[in-house]
Amino acid sequence: MPSVEKLLIRAVEATDRPPFSAAVALIHRDGRPVESAAVGELARWADTTGTPAPAADRRPVTPDTLFDLASVTKLFTTTVLLGLADEGTVDLDEPVARRLPEFDTPERREVTTRRLLTHTSGLPALLRLWTDHPDRSARIAAILNAPLVSPPGTAFEYSCVGFIVAGLLAERITGQPLPDLVTERVCRPLGLTDTGYLPDPARIARTAATEYQPDAGRGLVRGSVHDENSWSLGGTAGNAGLFGTAADLARFGEMLRQGGSLDGVRVLRPETVAEMTRDHLPAHLDPGFRHGLGVRIADPNWMGALAGSGAYGHTGFTGTSLTVDNRRGLVVILLTNRVHPSRDWSDIAGLRRAVADAAAVNR
Repeated sequence: MPSVEKLLIRAVEATDRPPFSAAVALIHRDGRPVESAAVGELARWADTTGTPAPAADRRPVTPDTLFDLASVTKLFTTTVLLGLADEGTVDLDEPVARRLPEFDTPERREVTTRRLLTHTSGLPALLRLWTDHPDRSARIAAILNAPLVSPPGTAFEYSCVGFIVAGLLAERITGQPLPDLVTERVCRPLGLTDTGYLPDPARIARTAATEYQPDAGRGLVRGSVHDENSWSLGGTAGNAGLFGTAADLARFGEMLRQGGSLDGVRVLRPETVAEMTRDHLPAHLDPGFRHGLGVRIADPNWMGALAGSGAYGHTGFTGTSLTVDNRRGLVVILLTNRVHPSRDWSDIAGLRRAVADAAAVNR
């Protein structure tokens, strides 16, 4: 089995149009790093025609390179809500409309926080907020009035809309902005000094570029959230918007693997992590994997050999992933910018499986 570093080097050097320009991988076993790799350049192209990026943007990737975590953000939103549940502030089975009256219609009264976190709310996968609505207030109204695509609890529909609602719910309950909640309840206790929304200029300088988006009037995106819906809401939504490093994300994964605490600091109760990481889908719902609260479970499409151990975690559209395998004591991080310079250029499912397989045999 090739080393993780060789797997990444082969991918970035495979063709003139590799699946990413930047990648960092990190494998922890029993709480200790056992393999790591950082390859490539922060940016390679200025656009989708093959124009090279300026030399200043083509700096080498290092272990402290930041990546747009994309939907891995959903795990942080989940952790905030589960922490509030631990305190008795949130009831996972309470209708969301009790806290967000704007969400209240007869068909939505069965939408609960649990169903938001398990993608069984019936809310649609996506909306085009950035093209269909003129400003943030109109976009939030569109989210809270999104028509259901199925009755709550009857189908699995992976829904970024649902996680935007989850972030709005956390804000409404606490009266605090979601970035502050993530910082105060997750990042600061765990010492995640490089993880957060809206990176400052110093962090942008070591952030991997993502997509060239001229149709959205953005040009080459770097240091601003790639997800257009989150971007249109100011870059701080519950579905996407966090940036972070492999080391920070590994610490977050270790907190889950160790039952909600790390280095003597407790973020979630052990029973809450157990509830988060168990299968919540009814047996008749079979999307090809299982699902907990926020986390996907045993997905062979990207977990490779780890899926058979009941591993859990999440991926991000930009090319990121976090996988935790409690049976093997593993936390596996793969961060890439696979949407650079175009989302249509690559599919890294095979690389994710290869990295997971390498972690499974690493000793």
